[in-house]
This record gives sequence, C-alpha cells and structure tokens, in this order.
Amino acid sequence: MARHSPVEIVTGAAVLLVAAGFLVFAVASTGQLSTEGGYLLHAAFDHVDGLATGADVRIAGVKIGAVTGIALNPKTYEADVAFTVQNGVSLSTDSSATISTDGLLGGKYLALATGGEDRVLKPGGTITITQGSMNIEALIGKYIFGGPGGSAAGGATGKPAAAQPSDAKSVLPPLK
Repeated sequence: MARHSPVEIVTGAAVLLVAAGFLVFAVASTGQLSTEGGYLLHAAFDHVDGLATGADVRIAGVKIGAVTGIALNPKTYEADVAFTVQNGVSLSTDSSATISTDGLLGGKYLALATGGEDRVLKPGGTITITQGSMNIEALIGKYIFGGPGGSAAGGATGKPAAAQPSDAKSVLPPLK
C-alpha cells in the first residue's frame, strides 16, 4: 500500500470540500432546496417545444414558481402544463401564459402576464390565454426563403418561394 504525505491528504480534502461547496451552491441557486410552498395552476398549449419539468415560472422576469409537470391531453391533443405559483401572488382570471426563451440559446421558461379582472384564479385553476413556444428553425426558414415550407423550391407545392404568401417580412433580397 502506498503511503501518502500529509500535504497530499490535505490537498485532496480541500478539493473535495470546494467541490461540495460548488454542489451546494448549484442546487441552492436552482431553487431545488426551496421550502416555499405555493399553489398549483394549469395552462394548455398547442406546443411546448423545449419546456421541461423544473423550468422557471416568471412574472416580469422574476421567478415565482416552477413547472411541475407536462402531459398530453388525450381529448384536445394539447400539452397540459402544471406549475406552481408562490403563495401571495394572485393571478386574475384573464392572465396569460407564454413559453419564452432566455436569450437565443437559453432554456425555456413559462412567462406569465397578469390581467385586469377582479376575479382571481383559485388553486387548481387554468390559464386559458396561452401562446406556445416558437420553432426557431421554421422561423429562420421562413425568413431566409420566404415560403411557408421554408425551402428554396417553395415547399411541397413546387411553386417558387416568391409566389407563395408569407407572414414573415424579409429584409433580404430575393434569391436568384
């Protein structure tokens, strides 16, 4: 058995202590150690690309909860998102929910906007005004090629891209 000097043992212990400190900091900063309660709400989306369980729920950029579950509703074929909201935060019945992105390459989160109604959502309630996540690849395809299919040949119709209607306004000159 190899003998280790006291310097090696102290250095190894210091490295392990620093690693444990980083682990505690990482878990604490993600909110996993939070003991704050909250109440459960739901929202239905046509698509939730990139949103995951544990993602932030924010109002005005401030985290007020977390996504607790995502499931497909077999009757409507919409994604039902369950999430918590901190106690003390009241949302009116006309509040809205949007799936947003933290920057160009950031993760997705659920952004809430409060409404103006006097009635508030009760625990277990549903936000009905929603906007699903944007598919960045489809948007880039529309922007570059100008067609709804996102291809230079004009998608599945075979028409030139310039002949197809597009809801995206292109600032690039047409392809020749």
